[in-house]
Amino acid sequence: MPLTLTENAARRITALVAADPNKPLGLRMRVRHGGCSGNKYEFSLAEAISAEDDAVFQNDTAKLVIDLLSLGFVDGGELDYVETLAESAFRITNPNAVKSCHCGKSFGV
Repeated sequence: MPLTLTENAARRITALVAADPNKPLGLRMRVRHGGCSGNKYEFSLAEAISAEDDAVFQNDTAKLVIDLLSLGFVDGGELDYVETLAESAFRITNPNAVKSCHCGKSFGV
């Protein structure tokens, strides 16, 4: 599978979707140019899914939507959700990243 979701990520996506009155279809992940290392991850709620341009990864009832261009940057990766005293955030284990910034919010390939 090109991208996997952990159980923690699936639970968080399900909670975010359920809490939004607009009834989104899932969580959208994009890779954009920017950040300290060249590329950064962006997350939003998916209002629509394009059959031509998007890939959908599902774990139980949670859906992760990612455009095909972004998928090339994270192919083989894993999306997790972590909660610590310092932060609550989605975390990506990306085997394609050859560098990242100190905070882990951006990466280079």
